[in-house]
Amino acid sequence: MRVAVFAGSASGASPRYREAAIELGRGLAGAGVGIVYGGGHVGLMGAVADACLAAGGEVIGVMPRALVEREIAHRGLTDLQVTETMHERKAAMAEQADAFVALPGGAGTLEELFEVWTWQHLAIHTKPVAVLEVDGFWRPLLDALDTMTGNGFLKPELRSTLLVASDSASLLARAKAWQPRAPKWAGGPDPAAPPRP
Repeated sequence: MRVAVFAGSASGASPRYREAAIELGRGLAGAGVGIVYGGGHVGLMGAVADACLAAGGEVIGVMPRALVEREIAHRGLTDLQVTETMHERKAAMAEQADAFVALPGGAGTLEELFEVWTWQHLAIHTKPVAVLEVDGFWRPLLDALDTMTGNGFLKPELRSTLLVASDSASLLARAKAWQPRAPKWAGGPDPAAPPRP
């Protein structure tokens, strides 16, 4: 089993973010679970990779050539896969992962998280998607998702598919127990949608 980890290329303002990344890397390695991630050696990305490697785990990095040439790539990974584009990078990570988890991060982390979560809704894949909650970091986002749900933009059954875990053990337990739901458009178009012209 491998988990795709999305994480910030910065370490963040709180030392707890880095500690959580290290705990996740160690925990996954200890459970015999590999990591596939963006391939960087900096920030939380580097912390989770280093911790997993130090605990004897497998870490696969996937990075576009342009970033490798800027010397951002981690040079001590189990495998570093070089792609030509960001799109190829994300597709390669998704293909090799059995589950997805987002650590604290910025715009890039959000973009990766929402893409794979949307793919899950559309049944492009049937893998669990989670956030690792650290000191309330994801609470504003989860509140925003609840607002979207309450206002009819996100179905409750789809909102509930985003898992929230606070450590690697609960993450793995919830990922293993997760069952895919019917795709967003199962049974035809949304009856609340306006008619097509």
